[in-house]
Amino acid sequence: MREFIAQKLILAGVTVLFCVAPAVLVRAADPQNVVPTPNFFDQRQRMSKPDLSGRQRIRFLTTTDYPPFNFLDSRGQLAGFNVELARAICEELDILPRCQIEAMAFKDLVPALERGDGEAIIAGLAMTPQTRSQFAFSEPYFRYPARFVTRRDRMVKPPVAAGLKGKVVGVEKGSAHAAMLRAFFPDVKEQVFDMRNDGLAAMKGGKIDAFFGDGVSLSFWLESEAAAGCCSFSGGPFLSDRFLGEGLAIAVAPNDKALADAIDYAIGQLVEKKRFSDLLLRYFPVSAF
Repeated sequence: MREFIAQKLILAGVTVLFCVAPAVLVRAADPQNVVPTPNFFDQRQRMSKPDLSGRQRIRFLTTTDYPPFNFLDSRGQLAGFNVELARAICEELDILPRCQIEAMAFKDLVPALERGDGEAIIAGLAMTPQTRSQFAFSEPYFRYPARFVTRRDRMVKPPVAAGLKGKVVGVEKGSAHAAMLRAFFPDVKEQVFDMRNDGLAAMKGGKIDAFFGDGVSLSFWLESEAAAGCCSFSGGPFLSDRFLGEGLAIAVAPNDKALADAIDYAIGQLVEKKRFSDLLLRYFPVSAF
């Protein structure tokens, strides 16, 4: 069963904390396993295929230091979820021969796009009031969920807020997840850890009841030697624009909304054809959702 948490008023305004639904269910290699993959694209949108025949080049700018989204593989080749997504977008738009992907330091991405040395940034550039004044953005294609991790013998049934009432939940000191836990789960007993791994070790050892943090990084921890199969997600996933941001989107020049719309069209096609789910499963074999 998946949880749903409706709108909750906070002093600074209205923040929505909610779970991804409906999830697209994709069967993994093991036919007994069904892996949920999220869909953040509104498939009710009906967009016509854009004509980009007049563009000589579309260069995506990215980085090499943000696995599994962008990194160098064992052969020194640029790889990652964002890299393959950019290629798939170009395929859907029939511009693959004119499509380029270039990696550089994160600090150089914005100046490069402003100079016209690229047409799009696909590297996790945050959507903030400042960046929105500088660029146009596609619709978000990925969002970071917050998750609770518990020992398998202490899993919490939904609704997790009730199941964790009075229980001790670890969070990393100063993190957005610590603030999110206090705002939306006030009935838990928070225990702060200077390092995430210390909190996870305490949870694994039964010293605390759960740990709350970034679902993406926690999904990889669950499959690590450090976890040793001890633990699992409980409840969620949970999303919040206020605490976790609006997610990942592709930035383009402010006067190039046509390219942003074309990217949205391509992603919509990838979702409809299940290619987007295939990409998620390739790079996130343990779903964060």
